Amino acid sequence: MNDAHDPGHGSSPAAWTGVTIMLIGATAGTLFFWLDQPLLVWASSALLVVGPIVGTLMAKAGYGVGGSKTKAPH
Repeated sequence: MNDAHDPGHGSSPAAWTGVTIMLIGATAGTLFFWLDQPLLVWASSALLVVGPIVGTLMAKAGYGVGGSKTKAPH
């Protein structure tokens, strides 16, 4: 396989942070749905929007795949 075109499959701090935020939002939303707390369900749903935004901002800051802050020093 040619490593030059390997996107890294999201294995970066930016990707992990974004996905973790979204997983917390989905888990909390499910719990609050069970507990009949509609306001908290909607607040948890907001995390599903915040996760990709945080991941994108972190990637632009150099924490994405091949970013300046994730490359191993030579």
